[in-house]
Amino acid sequence: MTIRPMLTPDELERYARHIVLREVGGPGQIALKDARVLVIGAGGLGAPVLLYLAAAGVGALGIVDDDVVSLSNLQRQVIHGTADVGQPKVASAAAVIGRLNPHVAVETHGMRLTRQNALELIGAYDLIADGSDNFSTRYLVSDACFFAGKPLVTAAVGSFDGTLTTIRAHERGSDGDPNPTYRCLFPEPPPPGTVPACAEAGILGALTGIMGSLAALEVIREIVGFGEGLVGRLLMVDARLMRFETLSYRWDPDNPLSGRIPTILDLSAHSG
Repeated sequence: MTIRPMLTPDELERYARHIVLREVGGPGQIALKDARVLVIGAGGLGAPVLLYLAAAGVGALGIVDDDVVSLSNLQRQVIHGTADVGQPKVASAAAVIGRLNPHVAVETHGMRLTRQNALELIGAYDLIADGSDNFSTRYLVSDACFFAGKPLVTAAVGSFDGTLTTIRAHERGSDGDPNPTYRCLFPEPPPPGTVPACAEAGILGALTGIMGSLAALEVIREIVGFGEGLVGRLLMVDARLMRFETLSYRWDPDNPLSGRIPTILDLSAHSG
């Protein structure tokens, strides 16, 4: 028999605006308190994800990042401040979360996610939120979540555009087919050098706040279980036109991860 955590009087007051929501209520808030979420990256996307999940009362937040805070980060990475420049991002983020909500347990992983450690890290959490800034990490995270049987909320941003989707590729949909993988949506990463990095192309700071907040909302919806999730749907945001669109996608039986004849059987093909 599993004993669910109870809410303390302080937590009942802190989360009162959640608890009065019919879609959340006491059971939903307890589900948040019971949840363990791993956030990949404490940068532009990870910052609002961490802040809003901490404020929402997610019981345990893991942070994976091997970088330190630099001055050029502060235009968009709002969990860090000027005084944090030179400090590890995981430490800076953990300190802010501690001030925001002492009820949240923070687990810092000051390391780069690799094929050697991905399954162990991801396997220790209930849900993964990927806010990484490169394709190799996104594919590694999505493949590892498939093998670990973990749901994944993954966001990405360009200079003026962003995308968000939820991957539950280890499960089947109502039609009996497997849910789509990240590789059903994006079969292969673009060739190296074809997509400029943030430092070269630039990025609108507030856009990372929008996409990170949407990712946090999607994580909360997955944990509490209300609304229509983004499994099989890609949310696309155009900040120039302030336009939101949704693209539907399905399982590809030829995809190399969960297709009829899979060719990716482990993480050995990934670098690192």
